[in-house]
This record gives sequence, structure tokens and C-alpha cells, in this order.
Amino acid sequence: MQTMLPPEPTLRLSIDSHALAHNWRELDALSGDAAAGAAIKANCYGLGIDHCLPTLRDEGCENFFVAHWSEVDAARAHVPAHKIAVLHGPMRDSDVAYAKATGAVPVINSLSQARRWTQGAGQTCHLMIDTGINRLGISPGEISDPAIKALNIDTVMSHLSSADEESDANRQQLKAFRECLPHLSFKKASLANSAGIALGADYAFDLTRPGLALYGGVPRPELQDTIRQVAYVEVAVIQTRILSAGDAVGYNGAYIAETPMPVATVSLGYADGFLRVRGPGNALMYGEARLPILGKVSMDMVVVDLSAAPGIAEGDWLQVPFNLPDAAQQSTLSQYELLTVLGSRWG
Repeated sequence: MQTMLPPEPTLRLSIDSHALAHNWRELDALSGDAAAGAAIKANCYGLGIDHCLPTLRDEGCENFFVAHWSEVDAARAHVPAHKIAVLHGPMRDSDVAYAKATGAVPVINSLSQARRWTQGAGQTCHLMIDTGINRLGISPGEISDPAIKALNIDTVMSHLSSADEESDANRQQLKAFRECLPHLSFKKASLANSAGIALGADYAFDLTRPGLALYGGVPRPELQDTIRQVAYVEVAVIQTRILSAGDAVGYNGAYIAETPMPVATVSLGYADGFLRVRGPGNALMYGEARLPILGKVSMDMVVVDLSAAPGIAEGDWLQVPFNLPDAAQQSTLSQYELLTVLGSRWG
């Protein structure tokens, strides 16, 4: 039986590797004496670990961060497992066994995780201290616990809650983190995420952990002229038609044509990360022509007004605006959500 490859998808996600490399280099430079790592969780924020991780590795990145143990295998196809940190830590004995077998390094977040790790492996780990975000991490008051003292800590870290805004919380967390460090034995300290890098050298310590900014996000104005767009999105026209005055478009007839107009149905929907909140008032592009979205976004389709480009035909490709700061301003979505909801149908 002949094996047939599927046809080309009608959605294109293009990754500008040069822009990704540029962003890491700039963030590494802004980190000063600290080295820049890379958050590669959630499939490199939705852009594809097989596309992005080799670029980051080849630029010189040495430290990679995932959230789940299930993300380790995809990462260690490109880098040694000992360079991969698992942020959620060893929740079960099976996590410890997997880490021991592969060499991936857990981030210890609690006394119970510390005990589980020491009893089951005793190898190098990282340690998260909660200095105010109240998500994961031991409290500063638990630093002297024997379970923590027994750890072989490579990197001690914390996470900023409000680095993307001017907030006293940043200075308070910096102070709390500094106060913890003299009571621990470790090799490196790490506090700053993408936005934290822009806060300056005081937040850099030995290792920074950029994520969003690597992939084209701009979490603070200081990075606006530094970070380049990485992801570009194109979608194909499935069908064109001429609406008559009074015709309703899509679910619930949310748009009604006032005059005859050319429209296109496009291969894009909320299953592809183009959520309904991106519909009202927004548009796709055909070169310089703006094509307003009409009606509600469906799971697999949107309808656009072709009045500005009536010559568009079935199979033509339209551009989805994907400059992350601009797209976030045009919807209620954060830049993080715009990236990570992309879905799996992109070619």
C-alpha cells in the first residue's frame, strides 16, 4: 500500500529563527554578568520546540526550563537532560525515578518534594523560594529545615509577580530573595524573567530566565526597541462570495450586510488559537489591504470583508496580524495567551 503524505495545511506558522536568535542575544547582553537561559515550556510558548530550541542552543544558551516532566523528552532530543530544569518538581516517586534515569533536574518547591528527592535520588536539584507570588516554592521560613539543608542545590530561584509594571512588589521580592541567599549553599541564583531583565542589573544575579521576550513579546517598554517579532501567521481563503444587502454572516447573524459586498471564508478559527475576542473590530491583511472580520469567529473559519481587495480568490493567503504587543492591545488577551493558544493544525 502506498503511503500518502497529507496535503499542505491551510494555516502557516513561520518562525523567524534570526529574530529568535537576536532576541536571546539581546536579552543575554541585557543580563550583564548573568547568563540568559530560556523558558521553553508549553512547546516554546506554542511556537514549536523543534524549531526554537536548536536556535537557542546554537546561540549559546545553556539552561532550559520546562514546567512538566512530560516536556522533557522533546527537549532532550536537542540538549543534554542535565541542562533541562523541571519547574513543577518531583510530585511523585515516578518523577524522581524518571529524573534519575534521564538526568533532568527538578526544581524543589516544598519540604515534601525535598524529602522525596533526597530519599529517591540525592542528585543535583534546583530550589524555588516563594518571595511573594504565592504559587510554588518554599517559604523563606523553611530555608533552615533539615530537608532543605540536605539538598545539593545548583540554582536557587524565585519568581517576580509584577515585573511587567512599576510596583513596590518588585523591590520587596528582591529584598526578600537577597535575605534568603546567605542561609543556603548553592552555585547560582536566579530571579529575573523577561520583564525582570528590563528592571536592571540588581535583578540579574547569576542566571536570568527569559520566556515571552524570546518569542517576540514585549513585557516592558524598555524592551520595545530591542525585541523582534518571531512568529508570522498566514491562512488560506477557502471560498469567496458576494453578499446581498440584508445577508447575515455566521452564528447568530452577528453581522448583517448593509450593501452588496465581496467576502471570503478563511481557514482560521478558535481551534487554531484565534479566539472570538479577536474578531470584533479587527482584520486580516492582504499586503497593505485591511480586511475586516465579519461576525463571530467559528471553530475553523472566519469571514472577512474583501472590499479593499476584491480580486482575492480561493487558495490565496492572508496575513494574521501577530505583532504581540499590538495584537494584545486589540483584544483582552495577554501576549502570553496569544502565543500559547495557537493549537496543533499549523503547518
